Parts: sequence; C-alpha cells; structure tokens
Amino acid sequence: MLQRTLPAGFIAPCLPTKTDRLPSGTEWLHEIKHDGFRVIARKTGVHVRLYSLPGNDLTYRFPLILETLARLRSRSCIIDGEAVCCDEDGMPSFDRIRYRRHDVSVFLYAFDLIELSGDDLRRE
Repeated sequence: MLQRTLPAGFIAPCLPTKTDRLPSGTEWLHEIKHDGFRVIARKTGVHVRLYSLPGNDLTYRFPLILETLARLRSRSCIIDGEAVCCDEDGMPSFDRIRYRRHDVSVFLYAFDLIELSGDDLRRE
C-alpha cells in the first residue's frame, strides 16, 4: 500500500473527543465548532502554508488567510484553526466554503497557537 508523505514539519491538530458529559473547571475551555475546514497554518518569515487535517495543501485556496498571516510580525508561527465562510446572514456555511475556490471572503477562526518564533507552546 502506498503511504502518503506529510509535509516537513507538519503537526497534526488535536482532535475533539466525544463524551456524554463535558469536563468542567478552570482548566477547561470549550470552543464552538464552526461549519468549515480545519486548518493548520504555518508561517516562516513571509511564507505561509495552509494544511488540512490530513495534511493536504490548502495554501492557495484561501488568499485572505494567506495574506493576513504573512503580515504577522512574528518570524514564525503555527496556528490551529478553522477556515470559515459565512452566508449573507453571517452564519457559517459549509456548502459555501466547500464549493468555492480562491474565495477572499473565507477567514480563519484561530483557536490554538502551537509555535511562536521557534518556541513550541504545546506544553505551555
């Protein structure tokens, strides 16, 4: 069986866990699942790459996200988030993001900063 090679330095995102009861306490933070694509954004200098959950290259699919992340002041970072496109009522629309290519209205809900300027923040 042919094994697909992931991009160099690819960090797979944490996956949600199904449970009957949500954990509680000050250590927990719960996030809304928007109706979009999970994205790992990797910035090195002014170069940005976007990857899907299984590691597919989404870099040129979301130009607004690409342009915005390239302008960040950090020399490097890895951000885990969700690319979302909203309809006319401001509601996330999976059909809209799924069928549109190179859409400038797609934005990133960032919910985890994995690396910043060379520092791995996963244990912080």
